[in-house]
Amino acid sequence: MKHYETMFIVKPTLVEDEIKSKIEFYKEAIIKNGGEIETCLDMGMRHLAYEIKKNKRGYYFVIYFKAEPSLILELERLYRINEDILRFIVVKYESKKEQKAWETLVDKAKNPAKYAKKPSKKEETPKVKEEVAETASKEEEQA
Repeated sequence: MKHYETMFIVKPTLVEDEIKSKIEFYKEAIIKNGGEIETCLDMGMRHLAYEIKKNKRGYYFVIYFKAEPSLILELERLYRINEDILRFIVVKYESKKEQKAWETLVDKAKNPAKYAKKPSKKEETPKVKEEVAETASKEEEQA
């Protein structure tokens, strides 16, 4: 089985339930055709870089999965016949290095808190100084 990532953009005019049903449809399509979904990343509603079919926004969704290459043709066919899909892409990770990157992306999608950017020491310093100043002023008021 090969490693894949697919991202698609759904029309923003759909109701939340309709968007969820579209997402579930593609997840089921992957599973029914022998694929294994590792994780999904719901990126939500975002502005498009350029207008697509008179839409300036779109609902982004990413699925990381393993499957046989024959599944990709079917998945792309399903994307093309659905008018509610503005754009889609399927990325194949072939080499060992790419597969390692795919595993890192899956891990990031599963554990976003683990990869959250930690503030640097320079960013922490002003906060600490403010807290010390607040504590000192409170102690002065109490005295």
